[in-house]
Amino acid sequence: MPARNTLFTMVAALLVFACCGPEQAPGAAPDIGTTPSPATPANDRPAMTDAPEQPAPPAPAANATEQVATFGGGCFWCTEAVLEQLDGVRAVTSGYMGGEVDDPTYRQVCEGTTGHAEVVQVRFDAAVISYEKLLEWFFRSHDPTTLNRQGADVGTQYRSAIFFHSEEQHRTAVQLIEAIAPNWSDPIVTEVTPAVTFWSAESYHQDYYRGNTSQGYCRAVILPKLKKLGLDVNGRAPGKD
Repeated sequence: MPARNTLFTMVAALLVFACCGPEQAPGAAPDIGTTPSPATPANDRPAMTDAPEQPAPPAPAANATEQVATFGGGCFWCTEAVLEQLDGVRAVTSGYMGGEVDDPTYRQVCEGTTGHAEVVQVRFDAAVISYEKLLEWFFRSHDPTTLNRQGADVGTQYRSAIFFHSEEQHRTAVQLIEAIAPNWSDPIVTEVTPAVTFWSAESYHQDYYRGNTSQGYCRAVILPKLKKLGLDVNGRAPGKD
């Protein structure tokens, strides 16, 4: 019997060694520093190299007082040529807003079937020029009483529109319209709606007047507008490139 008990004890010890390994005895805490094999990730989780790339954090604002405004006042070439000359305006981009089609083309918008308006999106320093002052220039640069029309440009894409980016812009726009309404013989039909997706127009539309001052439309429509407003006929305000 003693020999049999000795043999049983030896077999049991060998089984324990095979299951637990030489560095972990029964009942000991597991080694939490052990890294699972890359071939068999713990809990079937994908390897870290398979994780989706995280987006980079947004770049900080160039200026703490910089804001965005979006206006539709007929052909965006005209509105851009006026607003980009104003002191405090950092950039003006022509584009489309207010429609149902993603990333529309100029041809599609001109057909009047997408619901978009030709607009300009303005980045401005509110410490230099206020949103209210921008609105005043916007109303001076077009006729807000003609529905879906500016001169010979006819269609919903040429509608007078303010797309506000905050409740403060909303209130300012509504209050200014009420204030200037008596100055017009006809009702102001400018729509005031929340800003939605802005689609930048094709590159050849950007800064159009400055690059095409001799073009027929520029000479017949934009040039007289700039003269009437007392702005630089070459599209550049004093001190601006």
